[in-house]
Amino acid sequence: METTARRDPRGQGDQGERSAITWLLERDLPVFLPVGHSRDIDLITLIDLQVVRVQVKTSSVLRKGRWDVTVCTRGGNQSWNGLVKYLDPAHYERLFVLVGDGRRWFIPATEVEGTCGLRLGGPKYERFEIEPGLPLRQPLPR
Repeated sequence: METTARRDPRGQGDQGERSAITWLLERDLPVFLPVGHSRDIDLITLIDLQVVRVQVKTSSVLRKGRWDVTVCTRGGNQSWNGLVKYLDPAHYERLFVLVGDGRRWFIPATEVEGTCGLRLGGPKYERFEIEPGLPLRQPLPR
């Protein structure tokens, strides 16, 4: 079964960040948020006294039992100038992903093999899957 929900990128991203913050705090890890917009870091934590920059992504796209997660950015709400910002492992240490049904992953940057997209839910990243959280809420119809 394939599902694609109507997107609310900002609201969906906020849900992902809340999920990541909750998961980290439940493990007694501190959470620090950048002041202002940060292109590469959504939040920071300390793991074993090491600074860990975290990039958060979400997905509501399920195809053939796998979640398609877009990790590159193509302009957002502004008019697209043709430049694609790829996920660069030099700019973060962990990728936190929340998908539509609440499944979550906390993947080391060194293990992320895609710069534009990932497919989660199969064996490739299963060792990085963590406890599920709240499912993504879909926006109300207008």
